[in-house]
Amino acid sequence: MDQVARFVLDNANAFEDKLCELLRIASVSADSKYHGEVRRAADWVADLFRSMGLATETIPTIGQPLVYAESPPVPGKPVVLVYGHYDVQPPDPLAEWTSPPFEPTKRNGNIYARGATDDKGQMITHLLSTMSWLKTVGQLPIQIKFLIEGEEECGSEGIYDYLTKPGVKEKLAADVVVISDTSQFGPGRPAITYGLRGIAYYELKLQGPKQDLHSGTFGGGVTNPAKALAFMMNALTDESGRVQVPGFYDDVLPVTERERDELAKLPFSEAAFAKQLGVAALSGEEGYTTLERRWCRPSFDINGLTSGYQGEGAKTVLPAKASAKFSFRLVPNQDPTKITPALEAFLKSKCPAGIQMELVDMHGAPGCVTSLESPFVAAAAKAIEHGFGTPPVFIREGGSIPIVTRFAQLLGADTLLLGWGLDDDNTHSPNEKFCLADFHRGILASSHLWNELASL
Repeated sequence: MDQVARFVLDNANAFEDKLCELLRIASVSADSKYHGEVRRAADWVADLFRSMGLATETIPTIGQPLVYAESPPVPGKPVVLVYGHYDVQPPDPLAEWTSPPFEPTKRNGNIYARGATDDKGQMITHLLSTMSWLKTVGQLPIQIKFLIEGEEECGSEGIYDYLTKPGVKEKLAADVVVISDTSQFGPGRPAITYGLRGIAYYELKLQGPKQDLHSGTFGGGVTNPAKALAFMMNALTDESGRVQVPGFYDDVLPVTERERDELAKLPFSEAAFAKQLGVAALSGEEGYTTLERRWCRPSFDINGLTSGYQGEGAKTVLPAKASAKFSFRLVPNQDPTKITPALEAFLKSKCPAGIQMELVDMHGAPGCVTSLESPFVAAAAKAIEHGFGTPPVFIREGGSIPIVTRFAQLLGADTLLLGWGLDDDNTHSPNEKFCLADFHRGILASSHLWNELASL
């Protein structure tokens, strides 16, 4: 392991050059005029795998190609699947970039370019750590399979279709999945994200009279869809912040004492968080801290409201229609398909007379969690401490990463979300960056990870 670590340190400049090569490729998957560049990025990744001597293939999909590579099996040792993506977000608005988005520029200890942290910079750390093992030891201590896609930023249609194909489950079979597309808890505070919330997203459409009415002539005699919508949305939670849909909490996994202890250790200030957001106070389900509510408990939010007159000045209208888009963030073990019928029955019971209701189930995905007692988590913690010089903290994430859930369902494997980025890296925004010191620490941590997993 010492010679691998020395190789990583000695080749820091060469590794930065490799990163810059990839960042110069404008692989914007959402815009068809960049699709030639997307394919060029896929070829670049495949060529890097081939240069290491890995069995490599570019897999056509209904969208952009997948790049798959694998090292030889190592009997008796774990198998790891590394997932990442080579596509990036559009660079707009271009005028707000200090340096061109596809001309990687180093300043203030960072590298600035579109894709620097999301996800080229983080993904390539695992490729370069693998290269370091092969250049020094000549072989890896475990088998690693890589699956790198090119549509993560526009829906991942190709990979989701591929995962349904016969034989793919056996091809990708692994004991643990490794993804680096998240963030550290803060500067110098590396983190293992061991849980993600799921989502259930809906639109509620209400129809009242056949057309908009004069609120003076008809008000008080006809049910107002906008008022009905406000009443029905308000009924979904009580004053303590708990969702009122029957059975909603039946499958919720409780926050363990160890988890609450780990979260309590984090240097998090509720007052500073409120100030950062520009709000006078925080709120949510009673009995839980802000971090617990954001990461470990389900929640309800209205995402959009539409009804009545929206123009300048006054118009005394009783609207004919009203609609709301809303979502529940779910915790592991909650099933969005189970929640939908209970939600529809609840809303129908609250729908006033004179209103026709339609509930549209837009999409859903369950949450997932990896036990803190997992040997893979312990191995990753040791590797990160080697790479960053400090042990990681354990966090959850309030958002959803559907591919993680899909891998769990298909492979029955836990996922290690090992983020090397920072939350001020301007992901999806102008002047996206990645701290170069963390780039190199990520390569070193990844190199140690293969060794720690081999020791299990």
